[in-house]
Amino acid sequence: PASISTKRAMAIGTAGYTSMLCVMALEKHGIKPASGEILVTGAAGGVGSVAVAILAKLGYAVVAATGRPQEGAYLSALGAKTIMDRKELVEAPDRPLLSERFAGLVDTVSGVMFAKALAQVKYNGAAAVCGLAAGPSFPGSILPFILRNITVCGIDSVMLPNAPREAAWRRLGTDQPLDKLDSMMSEAGLSDLMAMAPKILKGEIRGRVVVDVNK
Repeated sequence: PASISTKRAMAIGTAGYTSMLCVMALEKHGIKPASGEILVTGAAGGVGSVAVAILAKLGYAVVAATGRPQEGAYLSALGAKTIMDRKELVEAPDRPLLSERFAGLVDTVSGVMFAKALAQVKYNGAAAVCGLAAGPSFPGSILPFILRNITVCGIDSVMLPNAPREAAWRRLGTDQPLDKLDSMMSEAGLSDLMAMAPKILKGEIRGRVVVDVNK
């Protein structure tokens, strides 16, 4: 969209585009701001940061789950209403169903966190699943699906046809708060990437990194 500069388009990148697809999937399922809280896992990462900012701008009450409590102020500035320590998900009781809390879920992590988060999604809720930072396995139960009528929306950002891809970018042009995008963006040169790579793999990089290929 014309409203997004080249630099900001790179800051959005595949991660931000994926975030918008997640939001659109929840909307398609009928999840509205009045439906209740939306949980975003891995909230300080690339997909999570953009998802928090978009959902907050659209009026949703966002619960941002992160294993980095020092990022609480950052996530609050993006619009999160509540900051959740990921321990609350990883160390939650090992039961297939927990108390209903979240109307929807944007999951970038998978694994145990997704299973524990799914167990807290409300009846007729939905989960947009787009990442596997904790691995591809899902140690969960079928019960949330059949007892609470929960829908899991798989989000693919690679093979999606052009029409929904373009729709997502149009939405990014209006629903991504650009000031929040700028606040989550940092810059690096090509020469910096080898040193940054281990930090990225460990989940130690916040938000989005734009690479200046001339450096």
